[in-house]
Order: sequence, then C-alpha cells, then structure tokens
Amino acid sequence: MTIRQNVERYVAFKRHLGYKYDTQGKVLLAYAVHAMTHGDESLRAHRMVEWAGQTISPGTAQLRFSILRRFAVWLNAEDERHEVPPRDSLGRVKPQRPTPHLLTPSQIQLIMEAALSLGPVGSIRPHTYHYLIGLLAATGMRRSEALALRLADVTPDGLVIRETKFRKSRLVPIHDSVRSAIERYLDVRMKMGGMDDHLFVLSDGKPPHPTTLTCNFVLLARKTGIRRGRGDAGPRLHDLRHSFAVRSLEAVIATDPETVNRHMLALSTYLGHNRISNTYRYLEATQPLLKTIAEATERTREGRMVR
Repeated sequence: MTIRQNVERYVAFKRHLGYKYDTQGKVLLAYAVHAMTHGDESLRAHRMVEWAGQTISPGTAQLRFSILRRFAVWLNAEDERHEVPPRDSLGRVKPQRPTPHLLTPSQIQLIMEAALSLGPVGSIRPHTYHYLIGLLAATGMRRSEALALRLADVTPDGLVIRETKFRKSRLVPIHDSVRSAIERYLDVRMKMGGMDDHLFVLSDGKPPHPTTLTCNFVLLARKTGIRRGRGDAGPRLHDLRHSFAVRSLEAVIATDPETVNRHMLALSTYLGHNRISNTYRYLEATQPLLKTIAEATERTREGRMVR
C-alpha cells in the first residue's frame, strides 16, 4: 500500500470518528506526494522533519509536524517499518493562546455601523457584514457556523446549526430582537441576494469567504479605533464569541451565582463545545469571574479547616 493510500485510509478513519479533517488531510496528501517523489514506500522520520520545516513560519512548521507525527504513530502501530520522529524534532514550543479582548456592546455597535459604510454603494455587501457581525455577537456562534447557515435553517424555534465541528448539529434559540434583525436582513436579501440558498451572501450571490470575513472585521475594528494599526494585537472576530460567553457568565453570577454550574452546562451546549472543560476556560477572563472563583475556593478551604 502506498503512502498516499495510507493517507486516504487515515483521513477516512478520522472523518468516521466525527472530525472534518480538511486542513489536516491536505497536509498529509501534500506530504505523501513529496515522499513518493523521493521514492519512499514507508514513512521516514528525517523526511517528515525536513518537509515540515520547509516553511517561513515556525507555527506552521510545528502544525505540519504534529499532523505528520500523529499519522506516523497510527501507521507504526500497524507496521513498524513506518518511522515515528521524536516529539521534539523541531524543538519544544509551548502553545500560546491569543489574549482575549472582550468587546463592549457599544464597541460592537460601532463596528456594525462601520460595516454599513462598506461598498459598493447600493449593494447587499454592507448589509451582510452588518447583520452577520451582529449575529455572531448576539449568539456566540462560530464563524463557520454562521457562514454555513441556509435560509431553511431560520426556523420558528431558532437557528439550526448543521453538522459543524465534530459533525454535531444543534438548535440555537435566539432572542426576539435577533429574530427581528434577521427578518430585516431577509427583506434586503430577498431583493438583491440572488438565488443561492445561503442566508448571508455578497454581491456575487455567494457567502463571504471565512478569511475575508475575518479580515474585514479587523479593518472595521481599526477604522473605528477599537484596534490599532498593523502589527498591533487587538480584537479578533473570534472575540465576539469570547465576549458573548463571558458576558453571559457575568450576568448569571450577578443575579444568581448559585446556578452558575447549571448555566455552564447550558452554555457549553449552546456554544457547541465538545467538552465542558472548553467552556470553563471562560471563567478566567474577567475580574468578576476570577473573584467568584477565589471566593468559592476560600469557602471550600474554610470548610475543610472546620472539619
């Protein structure tokens, strides 16, 4: 069996488990072509390390290497002729999570209003970005989830998110104000949006590309002064999701802190997290949340001391 055939088998296996495995699959196929061009019939550790490092970005090199190494471990379990490179072949890199930037409602409103100034004048484009950014802020949806929405996914019960991350589908209930905003956008969309059945479309009748959406958000954040110029860190599109989660937790703690654990489970389901631990990391984001954690820890410690 060739390396390419093994890659196809491995990608099919990962997708069967529920992973999309699109980017990873492309990386593995690219390596398979490279290795087979050099006459390799099985995985070679030095070839993987060499190929992974052929990029100007250390982060991309590490990503390539980690994808290749996991593939190698899987194949090696079947056939020891496939070599597994040492874990630290490209050096140790501690992953750093980007610093979250919590956006206030007024900042989000400024960005949404700035979107209405986008061109071309008289096109659907400014309306699409205006309402798309608003939906992401109001629901905490992932970028990919919002862009994949179809007209039929807007239901009386909420928005149907179909087979996104980990191939899971879910229903996202929405507030009446969000529903009203979607209806206003649909009025515009039906007049100038074309025949495509995606909810959010541009002048060509197709949905925005994910990277284009992200870049336009950064440009709008700079235009409003919320984010500085090139090279400076600042709010990202994903921070809309982060802000939604944190503000939701803060609201619960302010009104009914005893229900925060139950709310965490509901929020995890609403956001489509695979594990509730992914939701718990939002607890570290702001002073009110950190204060709640500290107070709970202190109560636990005092209770143990009494015993």
